[in-house]
Amino acid sequence: MKQLSVGKKSKEIQNFCHFFRGFGFKEKKLFKESKKEFQLITTDFQFHNHIQMFLGEIALEEKRFNEAIKYFTEIEQLHPSLLLGIKKSSVKHNLGLCYLHLEKYDTAERYLREGLQLEEAQNDTVALVGTYGDMATLYYDQYKDKLAIPYFEKAYKLSKKVKNYQLKQNAALNMAVVEENRNDYAKALTYRKEYEQWKDSLNDQNKVWEVAELEKQFTVKQKQKEVSLLKAENKIKIAERNGLLYSAIVLFVLLGTAVYFYREKTKKNKIILAQKEALSELNATKDKLFSIVSHDLRSAVNAMKISNAKLLENVAAKKLDELDSLLQRNSAIANSTYNLLDNLLHWALLQTKQSYFEITTIRLYHCVEQMVYNYRPLMLEKNLVFENTISKSDIVWADQESLKIILRNFIDNAIKFSKENGIIKMYTQNTDEKYCTLLIEDNGIGMSTVLQTALLQETRLLSKTDNEAIAGTGLGMQLCKSLLQKNGGKLDLKSEVGKGTKIIVSLIKKQPNG
Repeated sequence: MKQLSVGKKSKEIQNFCHFFRGFGFKEKKLFKESKKEFQLITTDFQFHNHIQMFLGEIALEEKRFNEAIKYFTEIEQLHPSLLLGIKKSSVKHNLGLCYLHLEKYDTAERYLREGLQLEEAQNDTVALVGTYGDMATLYYDQYKDKLAIPYFEKAYKLSKKVKNYQLKQNAALNMAVVEENRNDYAKALTYRKEYEQWKDSLNDQNKVWEVAELEKQFTVKQKQKEVSLLKAENKIKIAERNGLLYSAIVLFVLLGTAVYFYREKTKKNKIILAQKEALSELNATKDKLFSIVSHDLRSAVNAMKISNAKLLENVAAKKLDELDSLLQRNSAIANSTYNLLDNLLHWALLQTKQSYFEITTIRLYHCVEQMVYNYRPLMLEKNLVFENTISKSDIVWADQESLKIILRNFIDNAIKFSKENGIIKMYTQNTDEKYCTLLIEDNGIGMSTVLQTALLQETRLLSKTDNEAIAGTGLGMQLCKSLLQKNGGKLDLKSEVGKGTKIIVSLIKKQPNG
C-alpha cells in the first residue's frame, strides 16, 4: 500500500503491487477486495493469465459457476508456453467441479478424469486426495455407491501421507458416512472419532495461526506506534525548522524594508538638500538680479534725467546745433532700458514656464534683416558697417519669437561693445548635417577668458566688478542660452580683448524625426 501511495511509480511496479495485494486478499477469503485489486491491473501485465485463473477460482468459491467456467475455459485453450506455472491439472479439476455443481455429471466426469490423469503423472499427492474425493462425490450424488466408495477409500488412504488437516478431516468424515450407509456403525464411529481428532487438530492449528496473527498484529501496532512517534518527532523538528526559517525570512524582509526606507529617506534628503541649495542659489541670483537691474534702471533713468535737463537748457538758450546729439543720446538710453526690461520680462516668463513655443521653419536671412532694421539708427550714430552674408536658402527650425529675442540681444551687444567706425558681420556655416551655424562677429572691445567662461556657465549673472562699467548683468546672455536650449540649439563664443568677439549660434536646420 505504501508503494502505491508514495510518489509516481512506474506502471509495472503498480501492477505488481495490485497483483500481490489481490492474491493476499484471495488467500484470506476477502474476495471482493481481491477482485478490486485484480481489476486495477492493466491487460499487458505479464502474469495476466494468472489473474484470470484467480478470478475463476474466486467465482468458483462464490458459486458463480458459469462465470468460473468462462475463465477456466480461456486458460484451458492457451498454449502451454503461456501458462507460466499454471497447472493444467488444476484447470481441468476446477472445470470438473463447476460442472459437478451444475449437475452436468458427464462433462464433470470427463474433466475430473483428465485432471486426475495429469495429477497421477505428476505424482501430486495433495491434489490427488482432493480429486479422489471429488470423483467419489460425483458418483455418490448419482447414487453410484459402488463406483464412489473405492475413490473415498483411495482418498482416505492417500490422506495419511499428507499434512493437510483439512484433507484428513474430510477424508475421515466421508468414510464415516460410507460406513454408516453400510450399517457398520463400529467403523463409522472410529472414522467419526478420527474426524473429530483432525477437526480438533485443525482448530488447534487455526488457534496457533490466530495467536501468531495476533502477535503479528501486536508487533505491527508497536512498529506503527514507533513510526507514528518518529513522524510526530519529525513533524516537531520540521515545525521548528520552518519556524526558524519563517522567522529568518520575516527578519530579512523587515531588514530589507528598513534598508529600503532608509535609502529612500536618504535619497529624499539628498533631493531636498539639492533643491534647497538650488533654491538658495536661485534666491541669491534673484536678489542679485534685482539689485543689479534696479541699479541699471536707476542709472539709465538718472542719465535720461540729466540729458533731458541739458536738452531743456539748450532749447532755452536756443543752441539748436547740440539738440541732435542729445536726442540721439536719449534714444540710445531709452532703447537700452527697453531691452533690459524686455529681457527681464522674458526671463521671468521662462522661469515661471509661461512662455509659448511654436517650432516652425524660418528663413534666417529675412529674420536677421527684420531685426537689424530697428538698429540702423544706432549703427549710423557710431558709424558702424554691417554685413549680412547669410545665404537666403538657409532654413532653420525654431520658435520665431524666441529667435528674434536671441538675435536682438546679440546684435544689441555687438553694437554696444563696438568702437566707432567698427564693423559687424553676420554669416552662416553649414559644416554640420544637423545644425546651421550662425556667427555674429564684431571688432569691438572683446572680453577676457574669465568673462567668457562666466558667461557660458549656467544661471551665472555678472556683477559690475566682473568687467568695466560698460558691461551688463549677463541676463541677456542667460536668456539667450535658455531660449536656444529650448529650441534645441547650442551657444559658444570666441573673444580676445581689444580685437572683438565672435558669437556662435547653432540652430537645427531640419525638423527632427518623430
